[in-house]
Amino acid sequence: MKIATFNANSIRSRIDIINDWIKAEQPDMLCLQETKVQDREFPADSFSSLGYQVVFKGQKTYNGVAIISRHPFTDVRLSLKGAEDEQARFISAVIENVHVINVYAPQGFAPGTDKFLYKLGWLQDLLTHIKTNYDPSIPMIMTGDFNVAMESIDVYDPEGMKGEVGFHPDEQAMIKRLIDWGFIDIFRLHCKEGGHYTFWDYRIPNGFKRNMGWRIDYIFATKSLAEKLTGVRIDKEPRKREKPSDHTFLIAEFNL
Repeated sequence: MKIATFNANSIRSRIDIINDWIKAEQPDMLCLQETKVQDREFPADSFSSLGYQVVFKGQKTYNGVAIISRHPFTDVRLSLKGAEDEQARFISAVIENVHVINVYAPQGFAPGTDKFLYKLGWLQDLLTHIKTNYDPSIPMIMTGDFNVAMESIDVYDPEGMKGEVGFHPDEQAMIKRLIDWGFIDIFRLHCKEGGHYTFWDYRIPNGFKRNMGWRIDYIFATKSLAEKLTGVRIDKEPRKREKPSDHTFLIAEFNL
């Protein structure tokens, strides 16, 4: 099973890049974040024409998540708290007996702000949901854009970014609690060195060419699934396209 995650930063703006990538890579599952589209405008037909099913939760202009799959979905959930969420940041399903959670965590703006506190609260709600509804012994994937870099090797300027949003100890502590529950950061199983990123800020001049990036997109897996991992990689080619997302694709393959 080939599983990938990608922050599209507007699915309608990036639909050609996504479809070309799907045709080339033929994933079993692709989790998308920041689709930035209302449900009635989601381009589901574009994926069905390629042989994929899709579930999605969106809102106008901001946020939005989707799961695209070759295989049927069961137990689809479109909200984190069980009621209608304030923001479209969470979607989950069961696919081929694998429990899948796809998230787009809040960015947080700056430490000490209401938006930063909202981010920490949202991550706490995610942890509570997982502890309440899952057991770490099951095959499970949690993927998406978490807007948190965990280690100094995950950012291009760890000293300059230390304590800033996206590289703050309070955020890192929340992700660590998710890992302590039973998730494994599978990229680090295969790659121990730094310099590998999934996000390059548009605002940094030639930031992508200079590889001034962050690793803030993850595929986490429980132990039973991580043991079946055969490979994981970051595909930087889509970031080289015209009008790309500021993120790129992270891909993992499992021998299920």
